[in-house]
Amino acid sequence: MKTVAILKKDFHTHGGLEKSSWRILQAFKATGADVTLLTAQVKNHDVSAPCSVLSCPLESKLKFKRLKEFDDWCAATVKARAFDVVFSMDRSSYHTHHRAGNGVHAAYLAFRRQKEGFLKGLSFSLNPLHRVILKLEKATFENPHLKGIIVNSAFVKDQILQFYSTPPSKIHVVHNGVEWLEMEADFQASFEQKEFIAQNLNLDPSLFQFLFIGHNFQRKGLELLLLALSRLQRRDFHLSVVGSDKNLAAYQKKAAELGLSKNVTFFYSQSDTRPFYQVADALVIPSQYDPFANVTVEALAMGLFVISSKNNGGHEVLNSISGITVDPFDLDRFTAALEKAFDHPKNLLSAQQIRASVQHLDFSHQLEKVCQLCLT
Repeated sequence: MKTVAILKKDFHTHGGLEKSSWRILQAFKATGADVTLLTAQVKNHDVSAPCSVLSCPLESKLKFKRLKEFDDWCAATVKARAFDVVFSMDRSSYHTHHRAGNGVHAAYLAFRRQKEGFLKGLSFSLNPLHRVILKLEKATFENPHLKGIIVNSAFVKDQILQFYSTPPSKIHVVHNGVEWLEMEADFQASFEQKEFIAQNLNLDPSLFQFLFIGHNFQRKGLELLLLALSRLQRRDFHLSVVGSDKNLAAYQKKAAELGLSKNVTFFYSQSDTRPFYQVADALVIPSQYDPFANVTVEALAMGLFVISSKNNGGHEVLNSISGITVDPFDLDRFTAALEKAFDHPKNLLSAQQIRASVQHLDFSHQLEKVCQLCLT
């Protein structure tokens, strides 16, 4: 029996990356491996059996110190217990395998320096949190014990090779999985009950429905989306914004200034996003940086046309039927992509074709690939 240690500092199920973490843990357990979770925090699930849990109480209140504290504890723990596989889902200094779900921080900072200027870039160098993350990231990708890195997009693989001296043969692309089979009933209901679902959300199903889902609106590119929408000639559309942000009021004000008050509704965070997928025609993902936005495959599995930023690794699963990839900073082309989306209102035939395009990404297939790469 293989012994597997899974390293994840904060273990809960809010957000796409966290859901994936929980499913990876379950997948390793399903292989018959003896799995131990090393964490500082567990929320929303009882994972005490049949998975062992070792918890590290972090003392510091400072985030950068907590990262270092957790990494030191994990390194000492896994060395003492001699696990066959040490699978890290956070940046760490001691592991055999790593899932780079957070992408490449060095690449993200380089992108922000390019867009936000010299002074902002200088602040990154002075910020102790960025310094600790970059140090841990280098240890993660250049670890002498490293046997394999699983990335969720070629977009991330290319960035690792650009910023770190990691052997390409150790990097494996496994696109994010989706609850494809589980979504079947909700997909069918989106046609059978669309008007009822729209009524519950106070949405008009006769309008073309755009959808934006995500937190941290700046990184997710919401302002760029609002600007592009304001340039559209037609106004028979609506945008539902699902997610939270500390500056939400500023985005509401921006929408009003752009003349979009009647076209945009802010729904805040929602525990269940399925009804929004059921009503929507197209999902827009104008991310400034996203290793692989889970909403990409969720929307496709629900039959939506997707407009994705080239800076979202999830664009790799789109095809000519299912979506368009754009540079969201090129407002002319971004606006043209939104106009093209009007040619793709959700109907049963097109939605079935789009949904079929990601059948191979069902979680059962993708998680099996991850486990095989680590256990064989």
